[in-house]
Amino acid sequence: MSVKGKRIGFGLTGSHCTYDAVFPEIERLVKEGADVIPVVTSTVMNTVTRFGDGEDWIKRIEEVTGNAAVDTIVKAEPLGPKLPLDCMVIAPLTGNSMSKFANAMTDSPVLMAAKATLRNHRPVVLGISTNDALGLNGVNLMRLISTKDIYFIPFGQDDPEKKPKSMVARMNRLMDTVEAAMEGKQLQPVVVERYLDS
Repeated sequence: MSVKGKRIGFGLTGSHCTYDAVFPEIERLVKEGADVIPVVTSTVMNTVTRFGDGEDWIKRIEEVTGNAAVDTIVKAEPLGPKLPLDCMVIAPLTGNSMSKFANAMTDSPVLMAAKATLRNHRPVVLGISTNDALGLNGVNLMRLISTKDIYFIPFGQDDPEKKPKSMVARMNRLMDTVEAAMEGKQLQPVVVERYLDS
């Protein structure tokens, strides 16, 4: 299903090292005609890392999408009943946010937007980036994989030797995953040998 004319929420959580892989996919959604609504956590807004300043990332996503960032839970709640999305994407999804989402916790605008979207039986697409997907967060990953209306961008171990429990999505499959999810299908294969990517 084409994303043209679709309202797509795009949630950013605090995996700052992944933003460079994510932003081309946001640009691609916009180029294909989607109305992309950015949704951000306080970590994204307020953190300065070697990968950039939070304020700069917010400015960039607003420029790319042409929409103001949804930056509070109150602003995110209407994305369910009043201003429904056709699809909600969270990429990158940190292990911290993944564990909260899997356990029905809503302490950020991104998680509020995701839960509001599920309430309408619309797809939520997750692009994980977590150092403990094969550790303590494994149970949360499996819980989300088995949940109706949740879909995953294909993911795999990014560095099996140095970080054997870490898994990261192939962000360049984001568009394909969204299109499949809007048809009620999970893009396959879900688990890939990501570390072999050049």
